[in-house]
Amino acid sequence: LGDGRPPTEQGEKAVRYAVRQLGKPYVWGAEGPDAYDCSGLTSQAWERAGKPIPRTSQEQWARLKRVPLSDLRPGDLVVYFPGATHVALYLGGGMVVQAPRPGARVKVSPVTSNPVLGAVRPDPGGKPLRRYVPPKLPKGVRDGSDAGYYAADPPATSAR
Repeated sequence: LGDGRPPTEQGEKAVRYAVRQLGKPYVWGAEGPDAYDCSGLTSQAWERAGKPIPRTSQEQWARLKRVPLSDLRPGDLVVYFPGATHVALYLGGGMVVQAPRPGARVKVSPVTSNPVLGAVRPDPGGKPLRRYVPPKLPKGVRDGSDAGYYAADPPATSAR
């Protein structure tokens, strides 16, 4: 992964906004401020950063500039599953902020917690910051399942 690459100013704003949403519930179609679905979180994070992006994960995948995973920087979006049905915001260090599925809360997960389709960059022309200090994460933000809404098969221990 593209660890060590700093975000742009807008990317940093998007990351900090997403981190402030940790712990809020997933609600299908929600765009905040009290609840989010996956693409509601990513689109609002970038909206608050001053860069409106498409609302759905499929539109984000189709319309935003694709970047190799080796070039990821904080603020980029990681898109999951063959149909681009889930999206998360890259934090750095191999981690993303995501709104996983109904019944879950916005959380931090490993980038590989779901099948990765690819990554897109909302601000491809942005200039990376010279200095970046990642936001501090509260305790417990990694608790719970990381499986996205469209996980094809539940784990063997799933109650479903």
